[in-house]
Amino acid sequence: MRFTTASVIALATSVSAVGNAVVKNNCNEKIYVNSVGSSVGPQSTLSKGQTYLEVLHRDPTAGGIAIKITKVDSGLYSGAPQQIFSYSLDGAQVWYDLSAVMGEPFHGEHVTVTSNGCGTIDWPNGSNPGGSQVKVCGSGNDVVFTACA
Repeated sequence: MRFTTASVIALATSVSAVGNAVVKNNCNEKIYVNSVGSSVGPQSTLSKGQTYLEVLHRDPTAGGIAIKITKVDSGLYSGAPQQIFSYSLDGAQVWYDLSAVMGEPFHGEHVTVTSNGCGTIDWPNGSNPGGSQVKVCGSGNDVVFTACA
């Protein structure tokens, strides 16, 4: 296969134009973050004011990524309530969603998912307010989950 200078530049531009999935902790307590695709990534612990970041990517087996957030250390394995900030990279677009399983870890607290100029998911009381939560944005944008927004 032969690449022209233009195709190499286009490829480099498309790769570098991918945004990030970000988790911001504005809560007074620690939160625990695992990125899950076809396997579970290592746990990250975020204190107030700290941020978790990963480059938007597509899992070759699972497709989408679920960033699972708990308020309990190793909560992913103990049945603790989980906030799930998920995304799926689809070429020039990223689809994102917010859900909760086994309870609502941020019940009573404001959580959001935002992306510059795209749809916002807003749970003012830490509970799904109803309706579809799926949004889409250009894949070059960061998608940011904020706990205690």
